[in-house]
Amino acid sequence: MTDNKEMLGTAPIGKLLFRLAVPTVAAQLINMLYNIVDRIYIGHIPGEGDLALTGVGVCMPIIMIVSAFAALVASGGAPRASIFMGQKETGKAEKTLGGCFGLQIIISVVLTVLLLIFNRRLLLAFGASANTIDYAVSYMNIYASGTLFVQLTLGMNAFVSAQGFTKISMFSVVIGAISNIILDPIFIYAFNMGVKGAALATVISQGLSCVWIVSFLCSKKPILRLKAQNLIVSPKLIMPCIALGFATFIMQASESVISVCFNSSLLGYGGDLAVGAMTILTSVMQFAMLPLQGIAQGAQPILSYNYGAKNAVRVKKTFRLLLCSCLCYSVVLWTLVMIMPRAFASVFTAEKTLIDFTAGVIRIYFGGMLLFGIQIACQMTFVSLGKALSSVTVAVVRKFVLLLPLIYIMPRIISDPTVGVYIAEPVADIIAVSFTAVLFYFQFKKAMDGISQE
Repeated sequence: MTDNKEMLGTAPIGKLLFRLAVPTVAAQLINMLYNIVDRIYIGHIPGEGDLALTGVGVCMPIIMIVSAFAALVASGGAPRASIFMGQKETGKAEKTLGGCFGLQIIISVVLTVLLLIFNRRLLLAFGASANTIDYAVSYMNIYASGTLFVQLTLGMNAFVSAQGFTKISMFSVVIGAISNIILDPIFIYAFNMGVKGAALATVISQGLSCVWIVSFLCSKKPILRLKAQNLIVSPKLIMPCIALGFATFIMQASESVISVCFNSSLLGYGGDLAVGAMTILTSVMQFAMLPLQGIAQGAQPILSYNYGAKNAVRVKKTFRLLLCSCLCYSVVLWTLVMIMPRAFASVFTAEKTLIDFTAGVIRIYFGGMLLFGIQIACQMTFVSLGKALSSVTVAVVRKFVLLLPLIYIMPRIISDPTVGVYIAEPVADIIAVSFTAVLFYFQFKKAMDGISQE
């Protein structure tokens, strides 16, 4: 355990980031299969695949909110625990872990009750039509019952990665993803359960992942262990975690709000076909974002630990490597989307009309993706250094100041209103990256000067 902790402050940056990021990226890619495999199978249900896919796509805003609440606690708690570890305050780090675990249980119970009571009204408000609402409700009724598993799996995995045990974190995701891939066709086709089968497969798979990750944290292997006496939600320890995690919460929860705005606008301008295309674009966007987040999460323990240890040289080296890695990935993915848009669309549906429409707008929607690695690298570094206000600022500017208004402004400017809705995304991305880069330059320099003087 000591070796695993000390490596964050002594091992070569390149090898260390590779060691931590590769399992984390693999875990993010595999985790992506949960929803994407569901959509692939659902999209190919004979005779109703396109409507079923659109219905499940309308559920995505709610699923994003559930994940956002996990991030609210964990994305702030894990860096705080890493900083405490760098300051040799293992006791405070363990209390942070326990308090976050207890808070996530409370949040899970509240979310489950609310989703089971209000899901139909929420889905109608989020863009479901008379043709797709039954599919959406069928999926969400079952998915809501597994909220606790989702919260604890996503939340506690962050603490495992923060300690450098990224392989354990990856295995928790592998267990769930493989289970989901096996169970999906059984429940959807063999048992003829349709979208209900897809949701049930996801809940069972998340449950298996949850058992794995909690069992590990309760064992003697990790540096920070989950102990009963630490499950008390202490405001003194938890509130700074929530403040720091609020930026990630805004980013993920705002994806839900933005998805609702996209769906409602597209339903009005382009009907179910445009909403179905947005479901595919959202899936491809997840493919784009999760590996980036995996690379950034691999860098987080190194950044946080060395910031807590006041080692400015290692923090700077880690950021530079993180920035280069994220930027290279985003450029490569952007290139692939521009070259073969139909290939990405065809993965999710066999309907030629939907493929043709999606291939026509995917290049527009992903126009600003080549620069997005800069946004992710700066955002995660803000979080890793405990800069809550800066993290929240860049998140709010991108989503609420830029993208949200542009969804309604661009259709009034562009001759084809449906295309105008899709154009809002790249315009917001390019402006947001520029703002984030400027803010980061000044804030990062100030933070490094501060610990260098100390």
